[in-house]
Amino acid sequence: MRHSWLLLLPVLAALIAPAQARPRDDALSGAFRCAAIADSRAWLDCYYGSAQPVRAALSMPAALAAQLKLAASPPSGGQPQNEAVRDEVMSGAANCIRVAGDRPWLDCYYAAAQPMRVQLGLASPQTLARPVPAPQLAYAAPAPVPPKPAGPPPMPRNHGLMNGLFDDAKPIVRNMPMQSFSLSKTGAFTVILSDGQVWRQVGEDEVYHPARWRKEASEMVVTITPAPMHTFSMKVEGESHDYKVKRIK
Repeated sequence: MRHSWLLLLPVLAALIAPAQARPRDDALSGAFRCAAIADSRAWLDCYYGSAQPVRAALSMPAALAAQLKLAASPPSGGQPQNEAVRDEVMSGAANCIRVAGDRPWLDCYYAAAQPMRVQLGLASPQTLARPVPAPQLAYAAPAPVPPKPAGPPPMPRNHGLMNGLFDDAKPIVRNMPMQSFSLSKTGAFTVILSDGQVWRQVGEDEVYHPARWRKEASEMVVTITPAPMHTFSMKVEGESHDYKVKRIK
């Protein structure tokens, strides 16, 4: 596990005003909860419905009821389809943090869904016009406008064994308290966050970083960031190392 890019996270967090970041964080957190959905078309509608916190902050029309229902309670069961495409969409959505302003961010978020639309054979949406109508279901979702980049463009992603080692990854969970945790005899843990997400330590990681927690769960604050090889890195506030984890709910 490489940690050099994690040193930048406190600086990035300090640059984002809480009032600006909160609707975006809620939207992105909701999009990650859609991972439980097996069907890719339903997953895409859940992704669109998850944008509702930002739409509400912008006083825009609400997403469709079917999308909001999926985002509020994603149905689980079955093997998720097109996982690599989902990863590409979520990586693009996470990188929208570079965009200043909630409206351009929302356009960037919708634009990030294009790889899944291509995978599903859906028509490319038309350029957004103002005022923006409520989003449609996946076969006619609101079209994105490519955002103007804030600063220099990101470096292209590498593909291969070293993919992701130096990506400018952004947290998908930021400074969230635990609700509870359990430890195995070897120190491997399962954590339930305050919003109900469940994360488990990856098996080989417990050998190098067995948890030795003595605090109450509510006293431990967690930040989780995408890591190489489709894994995630969990940092517990006050600890010098991070843990390799995977989401199970």
